[in-house]
Amino acid sequence: MSETSSPPLPERYGIILFPGFQALDVFGPLDSLNMLGRERTISLSIIAATLDPVSTRPPNVNDTRSPLFAERVVPTHTFENAPGDLEVLIVPGGQGTRSSENMIPIHAFLRKTVPTLRYLLTVCTGSAVVAQTGLLDQRRATTNKKAWGWVVKQGINVRWVGKARWVVDDPSASSLSAETTGTAGNPSETSVGKGGVAETAKHIPIWSSSGVAAGMDMIFAFIKQVYGKESADGLANILEYERHEDASWDPFAKIWGVGGS
Repeated sequence: MSETSSPPLPERYGIILFPGFQALDVFGPLDSLNMLGRERTISLSIIAATLDPVSTRPPNVNDTRSPLFAERVVPTHTFENAPGDLEVLIVPGGQGTRSSENMIPIHAFLRKTVPTLRYLLTVCTGSAVVAQTGLLDQRRATTNKKAWGWVVKQGINVRWVGKARWVVDDPSASSLSAETTGTAGNPSETSVGKGGVAETAKHIPIWSSSGVAAGMDMIFAFIKQVYGKESADGLANILEYERHEDASWDPFAKIWGVGGS
């Protein structure tokens, strides 16, 4: 009898930072992963344009208030020297996603790195950043509902899901439930465009969350799927976080006038 072994669990994580990143987009998922790191062997690379501290303050903001309430995070790597063996990459959103100066080096890094990943995760308007590269073409994804109108214009060939807490587009899945797809739509409709940059990443599972706090629910769903229900439930109880486990739960789509699945 032949035996098949499961692939090793992912260990090498990276997260992208840029001026004007949304704090909870980053720290929500990372705090859960911090706790996961106490029971699993995982590492984190914080990647930005330079090694200078990166502020949550958006670039080119004319604000006379001093000091401005913001946080700064020190990267561990630049886009030029980031590890080449990353397995999971997280792309946050924030007001800084509107800065083309911010995005130019990120786009180049994503086009180079995403095809070699095992998983790509986007939070909030982080999906717009990936969409701008073409890597999301013909893939299903969701995003921040308040910013919906702007985001969908960044990727006109993306199959945007209007009502979803998070969405998983996994080309390798033989069957997808509402929990993993973020909608009750027909999984057979999922397809990947032919040619172009999207073709290079057509095998990569892409997870995307709705706005800001939704990233925490997405990361718990990711932990549950990849590391097991026991890990996800245990971490949620330690953090005293009552998470949403239904990926189609999305009252904010109605609040912000976003329809469709």
